[in-house]
Amino acid sequence: MKKKLITFLVVFVLILVVAAVGFGKPLYDKYSYGTEEADLDEYFHIPAGEEGSALAILLQDERLSDLALQQGGIIYFDMGTVRTYLTDIFYVDYKGGKVLATTAGDTYEVAIGGTAYSSLGGMTDLGYPLCFEEGDSLYLAADYVRMFASFSWKTYDRCVRLRTKWENYAAKKIIKDTQIRTLGGIKSPILRQMKTGETVKVLEEMETWSKVITEDGFIGYVENKRMASAGEITETPEDPPELPPYTSISLGEKVCLGFHAIGGPTGNDTLGSMLAEAKGINVIAPTWFSISGDDGSYRSFASADYVAKAHAAGVQVWGVLDDFNYAGETGTAVSMLNILSDTQVRKDLEQNLVRDALALGMDGINLDFEKLTAECETHYAQFLRELSVLCRKNGLIFSADNYVPFAFNNYQRLDVQGEVMDYVLIMGYDEHYHGSGDPGSVASISYITGGIERTAQMVPAEKILNALPFYTILWTTENGVTTDEYITLNNQAQFIANVGQTPIWDEETCQNYAEWTQGAKLYQIWLEDADSISVKLNVMNAHEIGGVGVWRIGYGTDEVWNLISLYAHS
Repeated sequence: MKKKLITFLVVFVLILVVAAVGFGKPLYDKYSYGTEEADLDEYFHIPAGEEGSALAILLQDERLSDLALQQGGIIYFDMGTVRTYLTDIFYVDYKGGKVLATTAGDTYEVAIGGTAYSSLGGMTDLGYPLCFEEGDSLYLAADYVRMFASFSWKTYDRCVRLRTKWENYAAKKIIKDTQIRTLGGIKSPILRQMKTGETVKVLEEMETWSKVITEDGFIGYVENKRMASAGEITETPEDPPELPPYTSISLGEKVCLGFHAIGGPTGNDTLGSMLAEAKGINVIAPTWFSISGDDGSYRSFASADYVAKAHAAGVQVWGVLDDFNYAGETGTAVSMLNILSDTQVRKDLEQNLVRDALALGMDGINLDFEKLTAECETHYAQFLRELSVLCRKNGLIFSADNYVPFAFNNYQRLDVQGEVMDYVLIMGYDEHYHGSGDPGSVASISYITGGIERTAQMVPAEKILNALPFYTILWTTENGVTTDEYITLNNQAQFIANVGQTPIWDEETCQNYAEWTQGAKLYQIWLEDADSISVKLNVMNAHEIGGVGVWRIGYGTDEVWNLISLYAHS
């Protein structure tokens, strides 16, 4: 009997054990913490075979798609990363095999693959490659980039923590050894073990888990019960590089600039009549210089006598260099891309222009480049920087003319102009332009207002000049085809009288408008007159910009010039 009882108990215990195993294992599997470790090279997107040399980049709290390189203990960023996130000061001259960085007072040059850079201070050898090419990318040493941009970086096993701004944030500390996982959940793969006392920054707090970033660059999830408040962390800003600041020359009053269209040497003889018409201007901009060849040469109608006479009348002279007049007159093909992308050609153009400006006694240089394309962007920015250094050293006022800014013409680089130039002129016209076949206002008030406001996002208001049109367009539509012709401001009143029309005020454009038919032809005209110019000047005054420009002298009326003079001297 006793033996039977013992046997029964043994069998019963075995049954309990089997049952416990059968039911307990699923429960254990469900509620126990997973031990699978994440593939860190895959997590950091490091290509196979590049472990150790390629590093992920974390900018602030975000991992970039770009990678850094580590060679000989030196960290390198590719040019795309540098330009997008750190500074766009670097210019690659592939033809010359060098990288340039132009500051307010100097240009630094380093040969691709070289260990030394040159500047006004001579040659400085840092003992390691400052830049090199690998595949389709050009890499710059972080230490060299740091000479021109404010940022900090710290290197870890598989990543570089990069900071361009610093902040205060509420930190949390680990209160019990745990793990940071790829996702919230105890079965999610482990990124690494977390030790008691470590601090993390919480990016997103949820009910039981929080998304955090660790000091060494892991972005993942930690259970809330494993963390507690660690107080506020204050990040220490990096000292900015020691670079000379950009300075500007100001007239000390509102600029009132009139463009003087000069088509030949005899055009200079009209200065007296132009000054007599343009009451109140303090700057005249003669269209003297025009690019004539891919070698950076330009045609000139400039006259020192003209400058002397303008000065005697109390008016500054800012000579205009354009990229279209000579080519249009002669049929000569001129490539601004070829000119601006060749460092030697570009520098010859800059030096010749400044030389001529000084010899003539000019007060400033005005660029009117209207044939630029998106491909010119980086080369044009470098040209602006280099020419600004020469102008500043020689006391010349530096300005440029620009289309009203939109996303499609951001190659004008108004951000660079706002930094390096004295005045940035917006050509506040050609909203609807000659040959477009699209009838409409040359310069509606929304077009003007939008142009000023978008420019002011990139350029200090006191540097902005808005140029007004002294012309309009008569649009003629017949059988669905639209043609057009210019009518100057000083001829509009007589034209309207001749066609027997009475314009009405259009609130949308803030212009007087007229339309009429003659047979199968529909005529439309949005007038530029004292009424429309007055509204534009009020908008300019409200935005407190640096002044006004006019295209062009010779087209105006006394009434409009009186309004402009009152604006300029208010």
